[in-house]
Amino acid sequence: ESRAANASNKEINIQWYIPSLAKPSNDTETKVLLLYAYNTTPVKISNIKIFSSISVFSGYLWIPLATIISLRDKLSNLKQQVEMLMKNSKSLSSASEPTIFLEQSETVKIIPSKKPEMNVAKVHLDEKTEEMAKRCLSEVKALLSVVSAPSLPLTEIPFDVTLQSIASLEDMFDPGNGCIITEESLFNWVISLFH
Repeated sequence: ESRAANASNKEINIQWYIPSLAKPSNDTETKVLLLYAYNTTPVKISNIKIFSSISVFSGYLWIPLATIISLRDKLSNLKQQVEMLMKNSKSLSSASEPTIFLEQSETVKIIPSKKPEMNVAKVHLDEKTEEMAKRCLSEVKALLSVVSAPSLPLTEIPFDVTLQSIASLEDMFDPGNGCIITEESLFNWVISLFH
């Protein structure tokens, strides 16, 4: 049983297709195809021929490549800002913690982790970073909204900002790779754009 046939929780799977000849005939700028699929309840597919579910959805959007590259750069800068805010808040909190000195005979054991965990703690944004986030997310909303009417800029951030959620958005707009989004509040916001 492959991962493609099973989803133990709600998730969005994003993939990019960069066509060589299959671009829409009336466009002069290079566009790429965003392919998405998501499920709103856990799914297990054992036989694709008889599978039917009301909780699995898929679709695609043609998006200008230059816009994606520009947005990814902005999301990368936003992620760096969030990392700096987290680092600053950690250094402030660790400065207030008492320092523990070890006896000479004591040793410290360092157990390497298998995979570094992405931080899922909610980040408190300063004014500059919050404005940067609103601009980026307004662009994401404009790109992914199926409705062609111009959308208004966001006045508040529609999901919990964590390092993981911003990293997932940055990965989402990397046309060289795909990504899977599972964070609850980010998941809900992104699928609301696809409707």
